[in-house]
Amino acid sequence: MTNQDKNMEFMQIAMKHVPEAKAFFEGKGIEMNLEDIQPMLALLVRVMDEAYELGKKESP
Repeated sequence: MTNQDKNMEFMQIAMKHVPEAKAFFEGKGIEMNLEDIQPMLALLVRVMDEAYELGKKESP
């Protein structure tokens, strides 16, 4: 799996949870649209990538 494929899969996973994140923020009185959420998704993908690489290093 290429890095680009992996990141696309991570983004799909993150996008699946966007409605939950949007509801959380709206519950706090913070209106958000996809443009607002995009930087957080990018951060989440970087975190997921780093965790994936750490798991690869630690696996036998």
